[in-house]
Amino acid sequence: MHAYELFQAVKPSIVSDMLMWMRETDRNLYKTALGGLASNRKLRLPFLQKKPVTEQIAWVHKNLQSKTSNMIAEHLLQVYFMQGQEALLVTFCDSLGIPHNGKGQVEGEIPEILDAEKLKAAIDALLEGNDPALVTLYLRTFNLQTPEGWSAMTDALESDERLKLS
Repeated sequence: MHAYELFQAVKPSIVSDMLMWMRETDRNLYKTALGGLASNRKLRLPFLQKKPVTEQIAWVHKNLQSKTSNMIAEHLLQVYFMQGQEALLVTFCDSLGIPHNGKGQVEGEIPEILDAEKLKAAIDALLEGNDPALVTLYLRTFNLQTPEGWSAMTDALESDERLKLS
């Protein structure tokens, strides 16, 4: 799946939470995303900024579902998980034995092959106490970090009934 397809499939409440987090914690990122999407649609940023926040978020979500917005969509997902969902990253890295900086940012190279048993344990740990749709979005975003994804991750995403986006 591409990033824009993730935004087509994920439940709207997760996208709303993500965009509100961005708006509240990194106004520049939110404004840049809004401006980039506006530019894609040949709109002026001030036009969108005048809309109520709920309308802005609905508009952003709708536009992140477009193939032309794939790069923006992927960037927003990466930033959200790297900064807004550090606990997921730390749990995932720890479970897989991937060295990181204590905040989930990988130090060195990501393994070329993910151990299927460790991955299952990581998924179980992530699902414990987290919304399965959010975990699935994270795992699918992580799987975008290599051109073909990791085969063990792709298999888990396709076969584990708990890993649904909606």
